[in-house]
Amino acid sequence: MTVIHSARLVTGGAVTADAWVRFDGDRVAAVGTGSGWAATTDAGVDVVDASAVAGDGAVLTAGFIDLHAHGGAGASFDEGADAIRTARALHRGHGTTRGLISLVSAPIEVLAARAGVVADVAGTDPDVLGTHLEGPFLDRGRRGAHDERALLDPTPDAVDRLLEAGRGTVRQVTLAPERPGALAAIARLREAGVVPAVGHTAAGFDLARAAFDAGAGILTHAFNAMPGLHHRHPGPMAAAAADSRVTLEIIADGVHLHPETVRIAFAAAPHRIALITDAMAATGRPDGAYELGSQRVDVEGGVARLAEGTRAIAGSTLTQDAALRRTIEAGVSLPDAVHALTAAPARAIGRDDLGALAPGMLADAVLLTRDLEVRRVWTGGRASAGPEEGAA
Repeated sequence: MTVIHSARLVTGGAVTADAWVRFDGDRVAAVGTGSGWAATTDAGVDVVDASAVAGDGAVLTAGFIDLHAHGGAGASFDEGADAIRTARALHRGHGTTRGLISLVSAPIEVLAARAGVVADVAGTDPDVLGTHLEGPFLDRGRRGAHDERALLDPTPDAVDRLLEAGRGTVRQVTLAPERPGALAAIARLREAGVVPAVGHTAAGFDLARAAFDAGAGILTHAFNAMPGLHHRHPGPMAAAAADSRVTLEIIADGVHLHPETVRIAFAAAPHRIALITDAMAATGRPDGAYELGSQRVDVEGGVARLAEGTRAIAGSTLTQDAALRRTIEAGVSLPDAVHALTAAPARAIGRDDLGALAPGMLADAVLLTRDLEVRRVWTGGRASAGPEEGAA
């Protein structure tokens, strides 16, 4: 049992001063304010004074959830179970208590094998929420850093092969709705309990809206790898913002989007923004040469780009705590920014046991300083240090 007290609790769209939270095992048991926590403790309770650990003005939030990341700490999720755990440890230290494992486009047999590895890891590591297949059903002209040779149409056979390989752990699939068979594939994915996402697409407003009507529920890294928000051709961004069923992924790294674009997105789709990292292997590591799937990537000044050809942006080196800080700097309120790291991504993939600190929820939490630097992290009630206390 754990009690965390004397924190500013940010959850459910509100900020509560002098708050406390009690964990019993892997669940939140109680939440309150003032000194009421003392009556619920005994010698066996781990009591954490938030102000002592994180200073005056310490902030406590639910654990962050990343719907879209590819690696970190020098490891790529495509490289197998050990690499997944290495990268997840890096991101956990920055507050991401749970996340999807995003896999880049690859030949179907390779991608199926990788989805199988994620299924194995998800069976033993509860912080792994499943697979996000970012491809291979993408538009060639909007492929970004994906290998063009791996792209294909979402035929029933291809879709079913990937679903079977994931053994019930495929949670999100990004596809371009203009590819032949895409709308039928969206319906098939929804039937299988998967959230289809529109992304890496040349689709206009009407086709994007048709994809959302067919069952797509996420816009993959909004604004990026898709037509822009034009005044006569509003495109996928406008279709997603207008649809209350859709969650919009945003990469707030200062590279993919201008800060004002981040603020506009939050204003256009309130409570439906999910802050993602799109992080690749170089996250938490020095500039240099890395790989993203089969593509060589150069990282200079923390910006990842393909080493050859289009020099497209190839993911990011972002962590979710840094995304939180950048989003606040862009003019978004603290409760709204935290919602985009917690409740919004949880809702997007149907996890009603995550995303808030309330009785009965999983005991995932992040303790931050007044300046939003991570000091301690709990996943299912188990504590680990933040980056300033020695985590990777």
